Amino acid sequence: MDPLRMAARRVLKAVLVDLSGTLHIEDSAVPGSQEALKRLRNAPVAIRFVTNTTKESKRDLLERLKTLEFDIAEDEIFTSLTAARNLLEQKQVRPLLLVDDNALQDFRGIPTNDPNAVVVGLAPEHFNYQMMNKAFRLILDGAPLIAIHKARYYKRKDGLALGPGPFVTGLEYATDTKATVVGKPETTFFLEALSGTGCKPEETVMIGDDCRDDVGGAQNAGMLGILVKTGKYRAADEDKINPAPYLTCESFPQAVDHILQHLL
Repeated sequence: MDPLRMAARRVLKAVLVDLSGTLHIEDSAVPGSQEALKRLRNAPVAIRFVTNTTKESKRDLLERLKTLEFDIAEDEIFTSLTAARNLLEQKQVRPLLLVDDNALQDFRGIPTNDPNAVVVGLAPEHFNYQMMNKAFRLILDGAPLIAIHKARYYKRKDGLALGPGPFVTGLEYATDTKATVVGKPETTFFLEALSGTGCKPEETVMIGDDCRDDVGGAQNAGMLGILVKTGKYRAADEDKINPAPYLTCESFPQAVDHILQHLL
C-alpha cells in the first residue's frame, strides 16, 4: 500500500525526535529547527526527544540545547544512558563503565568497585588496549557485556567519527558473546521512551538522521520513520533498510511541515 495512504489511516498522537544530527550538530543548531519545534508544539501531539548520546550527561545535554535556544524540558528527554542505568539497577551489577567522563554523572550512586559487568558507550579516552583488555578479561570471566548502543559512526564538525559499535563488536568477537544493547534501535528503548505519554507505537512517528538506528528501529517497533538528510546521513542511506523509511526529507523543519500537513 502507498505509505501516504497507510499513514493517513493512522491517528498521530506522538512524535519522537532524535537530537544529535537532527536538531543540532555539536554546538550548532540545524537551521530553522527551533522555529520548527515551536510549530510542532502547537499541534496536538506528545513530543519526546530520544538520544543515543553517551558523550554527556542529561544535564549537560539540556544545557547545550538551552544555549541553542531549544524549548525542551528535562522530562521530555529519554537517553540511552537512562536506559543503561535502569538495566544496571535491575541486574544489580557493578559495572566497569567505558563511557565519557562527562556521562558519569548519570550513573551516580551505582557501585563500580570490583566490577562484574562491562558497559560500553562512546569513550574515546578509554578505548585503549589496556582498558579494552581489562573489559575482555571481565567478560571472559562471565561479566555481562552491556552496549549503550552499537552505532557505527556519528557526525562531528570535523566529519564522521567512529561510534562505540566497532569496539563493542570487537569485544563480542574476542569473547564469543553477544552484548545486550539498550539504546536505539532496540524496540524496548522506543517503548520506554513512550511510557508516560499514553501513546502506542502505531500512533507515533520518529524523526532521525540514522537510517538503521532511528528509522529502522522505530519502524520495527511499529512506528513511522522519517529520515532527515542532516547529521550522519549519506547518499542512498534510505536504501539500507527494508521497509524503506516512510519519508526521507532535507531536514527537521521539512519533516515537521510534512507531519502538520499530512499526518494530523
